[in-house]
Amino acid sequence: MRRHWQKRPLCIRSAFVDFKSPVSIETVFELAISGQAQARLVRQKAGRWSVSHGPHDRLPSLRTRDWTLLVNGVDRHLDEVHALLHAFRFLPDARIDDLMISVASHGGGVGPHLDSYDVFLLQAQGQRRWRIAPPGQWARVPDAPLKLIADFKPTEEWVLDPGDMLYLPPGWAHEGTAQGTCMTFSIGARAPSRREFISALLADLAEDPRGADPRFRDPGRQPARHPGQLPTELVDTLQRWACDWRPPQQSVREFVGRWLTEPAADVWFETPERTISTPQFIRLAQRHGIRLDRGTRMAWRTRETFINGERVKSLRSDQAILRTLADVRGLSAADLGRIGATSLLWPTLAHWYGLGWLHLSG
Repeated sequence: MRRHWQKRPLCIRSAFVDFKSPVSIETVFELAISGQAQARLVRQKAGRWSVSHGPHDRLPSLRTRDWTLLVNGVDRHLDEVHALLHAFRFLPDARIDDLMISVASHGGGVGPHLDSYDVFLLQAQGQRRWRIAPPGQWARVPDAPLKLIADFKPTEEWVLDPGDMLYLPPGWAHEGTAQGTCMTFSIGARAPSRREFISALLADLAEDPRGADPRFRDPGRQPARHPGQLPTELVDTLQRWACDWRPPQQSVREFVGRWLTEPAADVWFETPERTISTPQFIRLAQRHGIRLDRGTRMAWRTRETFINGERVKSLRSDQAILRTLADVRGLSAADLGRIGATSLLWPTLAHWYGLGWLHLSG
């Protein structure tokens, strides 16, 4: 982290020793065909690129050259893939976006491009050749269905085997090409832009009924001589509102926690097959423990806790156990034994269980 994070690339041979993919190519294909996960099929023929978005009725044979299947957010659909992300929790959860899987036939790839975020490229099966170049003023390929860069001149290259991993900081141009059939895991860092954050913040604050909402007034107005002219006092008032307005700090800080824990757009939670009462949940949880659903996002800061876009109302005495749940993504029976039988945290946990946000571990 000190030497390479957002500074320079790093190729790590045998980052995962004796690595065996936790998911098969056939399972990835099933996700793409079912439409459960967002998928794109990228083809190249005679230098021309095409992209088709899923769900896909059928996929090309792996014996056919020069195509790639990209499946986003596989960690949100398969427990065994989600478990792999634990190896990357040297980053805060709020900085990890998802795990995308790329399956390619010989020669397949998505062309030279760059990302605006950090990425770890873990070879899961077969071989892929990576060529990279430092940030620069790269021109875009016009009219391409992908964000390809023109005149790509690589400065380094590697062929990665299963378990090898390449880290790339934001802005580094790269091109990956399959050497035979291969599968690559791409773990991308979450890097919100100022524009998307401010847009979401303003939309949220606009719906907040607690804030003052003055309206324009112009007592003493004289009859308009030029009806088509913008009134100076109206323009000045609106400009002053825009320049002088400041959202309350606490509102912004709360929104940040809610926004960063908002579930991904393609996440849905499966509720339990049968409804149980809070006392029943308590007995089962104290026996088996609980774990967060793979789609749940949970985080904390100082005295606040957030889960799936909501701020958690809790007593100070419950904050330590909520932090443990966020950090470990589960609570053992022993952990839950520290919660008093009458604690208001139990109804909260039971409610999350009913929503499918967490599950019994047994």
